[in-house]
Amino acid sequence: MAVHVFHRDKPDVMLPVISRDARLVVWPGVGAETANMNYVVLEPGEANVPHVHAASEDTVFILEGEGTAHDFENDSKVAFAAGQAVHVPVGLKHAIAADRGVRVVSAGGPSPADRGLLKAVGALKDDE
Repeated sequence: MAVHVFHRDKPDVMLPVISRDARLVVWPGVGAETANMNYVVLEPGEANVPHVHAASEDTVFILEGEGTAHDFENDSKVAFAAGQAVHVPVGLKHAIAADRGVRVVSAGGPSPADRGLLKAVGALKDDE
């Protein structure tokens, strides 16, 4: 075991279900046991595919822009802006949208890493 440094501009895997520019920076595929750190850019008008993390909380820190977090379970939409963190509890169907005319740049992701989602999109093999 050793300390590792990763760069957002050199991701191992892109995750188009999250956005056209969703980069897996730290995740099980690079040796992380439970950690997950994604760097995501949503262009104006772009949104995640609505999704659920069955065994993970999702925390996203907004670095730039403003948009809306859609909570499909409670039929609500919550506005957010740069400097804020969006937290989604385990099992809640949600999506993040850049629906305020500007792009949204964020870092974060499900914790622990959503191995089921990573397997479903082909980023992890079934035995990982």
